[in-house]
Amino acid sequence: MSTNWLSQNFFLSLGCLLALATTACSEVKSTSPATIAANSGSSKIAVSNTTQLRVAKYKGGWDLNLKWAGLDNFPYQTQFTEFTGGNLMVQSINAGAIDLGSASEIPPIFAIESKASVKIIATLKGPTIGQVVLVPKDSTAKTIADLKGKKVGYVKATTAHYFLIKMLEKVGLTMKDINAIPLSIPDGLSAFRKGQLDGWATYGYAIPQAEKEGARVLESAKDILSGNFVIIASPDAIADPQKKVAIADFLCRLQKSQTWRESHLKKWSKNYAKTIDVDQNIVYQDAQQGQQQRPQEVLPVSEEAIASEQKVADTFFQAGVIPTKVDVKPLWDSTFNEDITKCK
Repeated sequence: MSTNWLSQNFFLSLGCLLALATTACSEVKSTSPATIAANSGSSKIAVSNTTQLRVAKYKGGWDLNLKWAGLDNFPYQTQFTEFTGGNLMVQSINAGAIDLGSASEIPPIFAIESKASVKIIATLKGPTIGQVVLVPKDSTAKTIADLKGKKVGYVKATTAHYFLIKMLEKVGLTMKDINAIPLSIPDGLSAFRKGQLDGWATYGYAIPQAEKEGARVLESAKDILSGNFVIIASPDAIADPQKKVAIADFLCRLQKSQTWRESHLKKWSKNYAKTIDVDQNIVYQDAQQGQQQRPQEVLPVSEEAIASEQKVADTFFQAGVIPTKVDVKPLWDSTFNEDITKCK
């Protein structure tokens, strides 16, 4: 999850039911009707193989992790649809086209503003490496304060937006003190390479790509970010008895796949590098550093996680990113806490 991931609108497409920035739909997978108790902490309820769980994922994401861990033998149908950002997943859940997805803490905050129908059902705890402000190789900037009045790219409504605000805040500046330019990751990398940016708040494998070309990390967000990403779901899916059981099973499989990943890091890195077309050594080094900081795991809803997201929401309000102060607690739904806790 350190390589996460943004664009704005979506539309229904024939093959996938969705979405702008949706690049692929996997085939629907299912097995014969079976109980899911062996795979989760839920009660022994038979789930029909006609039940379909529509899951949003990132490239090289949940579907492949589950496959590599040997956990893709679902006793229900699963349809994976690929997205480039959590904000798009929130939009598609609100539109009733997706049942389950994931995001940083940030997209659901904007869902409150737009009155979107979405719930947070679990936390994906992970490392916070690979989230930095870069400067070009010939930059004289020594601290964030040196970017005052400069052109700084960032990914709007993401962790990059948040940590840039916090970094500026530490040196007595705001977004208004820089020439802040919202850009997608590909557009940001292109602009940075062309020398059109004095600084770039970004995340993921674009960082080592830029560093290979001489870019320098001005400041890391490692100690600014909580490491909390969230699993989001449709309220209608949670209320559907069959889908509720399927979601509980899926969360447990997801947790098991994370455990498998942590103990098979080299194999996972090889598979993932091939999928996203990034050098295997870069992926493995990033995965090792992330594991040393904090292993990835699925956690139940907690007051700590809610408070963390509230802190982010308050920061965006104080920075004028959102017009009103919001309460994030109604976003959270602890329906699956027991299932997650029981998953072994």
